[in-house]
Amino acid sequence: MWLAAAKCYEPRWTDEIHAEWMRNVLADRPDITLAQLTRTRSLMDAVAPESLVTGHHEHIPALCLPDADDRHVLAAAIEARASAIITFNLRDFPSRALAPNGLRALHPDAFLVNLMRRDQSRFVRGVRNHWSSLRNPPKSLEEYLETLRGLRLPSGCTGPC
Repeated sequence: MWLAAAKCYEPRWTDEIHAEWMRNVLADRPDITLAQLTRTRSLMDAVAPESLVTGHHEHIPALCLPDADDRHVLAAAIEARASAIITFNLRDFPSRALAPNGLRALHPDAFLVNLMRRDQSRFVRGVRNHWSSLRNPPKSLEEYLETLRGLRLPSGCTGPC
């Protein structure tokens, strides 16, 4: 979201996408509460109020993906006229299903590298703002980069911070 706030990209999501990431975080992180995630969702919506996609359900019946439960993501990308779906789950978004709609699936690490190459000064501003916002506890630059590596974002660890 710090990169969106720095105008590096324009995120898009739906209520279903919000519910999915919140459900996954709750499953993976029992130390985080639903109230905290609801606050995060509200902040995301405030930073990028134009990001909420609606009207995408009409596309779902015509879509075919390896996991039918992912069709809502593709439908939202189509409705939003997005250029990419950013996901760790590349195998469930094959190019043959995305290309007819001018879409591609990108791993988050590749997405970050593309953002950095497109506008390095905005990218660096967004990363620095994120890093400096970490106060509980604060992180050294090496700790911050190690966090990115732990999130499966190794290329993001080599960029100019």
